[in-house]
Amino acid sequence: MTPTTQSAGKETVSQVSERALWHKLNAQDGTLGLLRTGGWTLFACGLAYVLAGTVLGGMTPQGPRTIAGWMAVIVSLMTLPFGVLVFLLGLAKALRNRQLARRTAAGSRG
Repeated sequence: MTPTTQSAGKETVSQVSERALWHKLNAQDGTLGLLRTGGWTLFACGLAYVLAGTVLGGMTPQGPRTIAGWMAVIVSLMTLPFGVLVFLLGLAKALRNRQLARRTAAGSRG
């Protein structure tokens, strides 16, 4: 079997080294932290909005019925853009690291 052909579930040595390098790059430059922070921020945004619509008084066409509901909507609207931007930055860095790992693995092969 050549390195370019694979059977089901088998990885070549270059793919294993590429994956290890990719994980190492992601851990070193803060990519995983950005993805984790963005994900949790988006989760908090969704949770605040769901709580505003259910537990904290519900919604009317004019907005939430209670002060706590308004505060939850404000929190969700503040965390939405921040969470999206942080998550997209982490995703862009992860894709860049993947490309760097592939180039490095291809360069070491020959």
